Amino acid sequence: MHDLSSSGVSLPAPSRRTLLRGMGGAALLGAGIPLLSACGGSGSSADPKTVSLGSNSSDAVPKKAFAEIYAAFTKKSGIKVDVNTKDHNTFQEQINSYLQGTPDDVFTWFAGYRMQFFASKKLATPIDDVWQKIGGNFPEAMQKLSKGEDGKYYFVPLYTYPWAVFYRKSVFAQHGYEVPTTWDDFVALCKRMQKDGLVPIAFGDKDAWPAMGTFDQINFRTNGYDFHVELMAGKASWTDPKVRKVFDHWTELLPYHQEGAVGRTWQDAAQTLVAKKAGMYLLGTFVGQQFTNKADLDDLDFFAFPEIDPQFGQDTVEAPTDGFMLSKAPKNHDGAV
Repeated sequence: MHDLSSSGVSLPAPSRRTLLRGMGGAALLGAGIPLLSACGGSGSSADPKTVSLGSNSSDAVPKKAFAEIYAAFTKKSGIKVDVNTKDHNTFQEQINSYLQGTPDDVFTWFAGYRMQFFASKKLATPIDDVWQKIGGNFPEAMQKLSKGEDGKYYFVPLYTYPWAVFYRKSVFAQHGYEVPTTWDDFVALCKRMQKDGLVPIAFGDKDAWPAMGTFDQINFRTNGYDFHVELMAGKASWTDPKVRKVFDHWTELLPYHQEGAVGRTWQDAAQTLVAKKAGMYLLGTFVGQQFTNKADLDDLDFFAFPEIDPQFGQDTVEAPTDGFMLSKAPKNHDGAV
């Protein structure tokens, strides 16, 4: 689900009302696994009434939501969307060879640096003409995230999923826990949860990105937004003492992470929070997908990652943004646009 796009944004601490309202997973913007391959072969001719789309939304909840979007598009335009859905992580692992081959007309991807990489390699088509029509729907920050290094647009944002520390209100009430706002309070709460027989922090890192997101949030709090952006852009060094300081903080937290994380998916980790076996979980709002019972979902709440350095506070939030891109040579360019 989450993919590191270095799109942490400086926002007020998130409110529960805005993020958990209708929480299926994300906040909508503007309204043997088989190898990744395109729907049509390289020799197929373009069908003006069909657009092929490569999708990484393989989980049930987002897959259903996307299907409704495509159906609405077809109803409005008369153009069918031939969807080529692959396992989320397989899609990412094979995206480079996929885009260099005969990719679908449109593909799902991530804003920020991950978009800019393929744009700079000429593996995506500029869509400035699209942004002339939709630009007014998006704030400046989203417009910036959608531009390549050449200043052209290559990406249309669809949704974002801010990260926070999630917990069950009933569990906090049962044990008398209070929401921590500082690092020391956070560590103290972890120790208390451990003594109470809970897993302090649910964690599943089988797909590697949950650890990346955790690093981001600790780096935001330790070194601030500006340093994080410089680090992601390659302008700051990973051997900088500031980075070591991030890992020093993380080391302090590791004893309270769920054991066996490298063999556990984020979904399985989320189930420990659903089952009230874990006290907290640092993840994106899509964690709500795992709360299929309404009573459990109503019991879910969150707080902003605690402050480490007062000068950076709690305002910067990890908020990856997903959306659509146009491949290098779409067969149905007009339909894809």
